[in-house]
Formats: sequence, C-alpha cells, structure tokens
Amino acid sequence: MNLSKREEEYIEAMYILYRNKGVIRIKDISRMLNVKPPSVVDALRRLSERGLVDYEKYDRILLTEEGKRVGSEIYSKHLLLTSFFADILGVPRETAEKDACQFEHYVSEITVERIRDFARFIREECPDVLERFVSNRKGEEVQREERG
Repeated sequence: MNLSKREEEYIEAMYILYRNKGVIRIKDISRMLNVKPPSVVDALRRLSERGLVDYEKYDRILLTEEGKRVGSEIYSKHLLLTSFFADILGVPRETAEKDACQFEHYVSEITVERIRDFARFIREECPDVLERFVSNRKGEEVQREERG
C-alpha cells in the first residue's frame, strides 16, 4: 500500500498511542504531530477510506488489523534506524531520532533489511570492531572539543 510520508506519520503516531495508552484520541495525535485537530480529522477520513482506521465523527478511533500491521512496520523501522544511527554510528540520540523520523519514510525494505542484518552482524560477530569504532569516535570528539 502506497502511503504518503504524512499518512505514514499519522499511522505511526496512532500505533504508538494505541501501544502506550490503549486509546487513540484526536487531541493526542494533534499534540504528537504538532498539527491542528481539523488536520487530524482530515487524515482520519483519508486513512479510513484506505481501510487502515475505523473512524466515525465523534466516535472512537481504532486501527484496523491492516492499520496495526502498517503502524508496526513503520515503528519497527523507526526503532531500527534510531538504534543503528545512535548505537552503531555513534550519532547523538536526539539527532538519531530526528534522522530516523525522516529516513523511515523513504528507505526501501531491502535497505532496511540490510541495515538490520549489518547491525546484527556487527553486534554479534564483530563486537571488538564496534567497540574500536565507538572508542575512536569518542576520541575524535574529545580532540574536536579541545581544538574548538
């Protein structure tokens, strides 16, 4: 199913709310995505037409099974990319989160799978290489701070 970046953001936000709170409310989506409630309502209508959300005006919001599946996939990508950027590449966590948010909507499934495989390989088969890389990065940061 081809969703726009914005539609994916809505589905992911709803999935996170569903997982964390068990309930999805317009005001929570609005706050999470920093959009106005009418924008949320418009998105809910579109996502409902696509079979990802069960939504009727003034009624509860539910992700369909397909909506949960899509939300789970997007959120899993987000977690993988954040971890890869922060834990493998040494990008500061806040930057890794922001970058993952952007990257997750454009990266192909094959690239995600290769990143997952590479991260697993490095962690399991080459932990010494990862340690040296992280240690080297920290050394470079210290040198930069001393110069700057």
